[in-house]
Amino acid sequence: METRKLSLEELGRLEIDQYKDIPKVPVIVILDNIRSALNVGSIFRTSDCLAIEKLILCGITAKPPHKEIFKTAIGATESVEWEYYEDINAAIDSLQNTTVISIEQTTNSVSLNDINQIDLKQNVALVMGNEVQGVSENAISKSDYCIEIPQYGTKHSFNVSVCAGIVLWEFTNLLRT
Repeated sequence: METRKLSLEELGRLEIDQYKDIPKVPVIVILDNIRSALNVGSIFRTSDCLAIEKLILCGITAKPPHKEIFKTAIGATESVEWEYYEDINAAIDSLQNTTVISIEQTTNSVSLNDINQIDLKQNVALVMGNEVQGVSENAISKSDYCIEIPQYGTKHSFNVSVCAGIVLWEFTNLLRT
């Protein structure tokens, strides 16, 4: 059997109004002072692909409309619901019945391999941190858990958009089953 790439028509992509009506994974992604608008756009795009409920942009994180976000989001800023908070504390405090999880290496981090052992409430909020400083101490102190991705090389962190992709894929698989 010959293998060929599918055409855009064959992929059966949803229109934005159709996408807004489908059930979403009960995950909110909180971006804590993300410096690169390109990373923000990538996270919008990943959130669309996985039908994530919402993004919350905080602090210095760029927000639409922004040329660099548009470059990597390729339209996902229109499909993914998002909000902006100047302060991460206010963003986290606005959530109710939500398990807040910072993606950060801490003394009490749970491995991403063990997320099925976490007691999740109705909704999950995943905090992704700044490219240099990581998740802020304020966000960590307000988190129910911290999760870290196992790493085996010489580097000690992933790019935030790569990190978001890995973690969101795992949570999507966990919460859709």
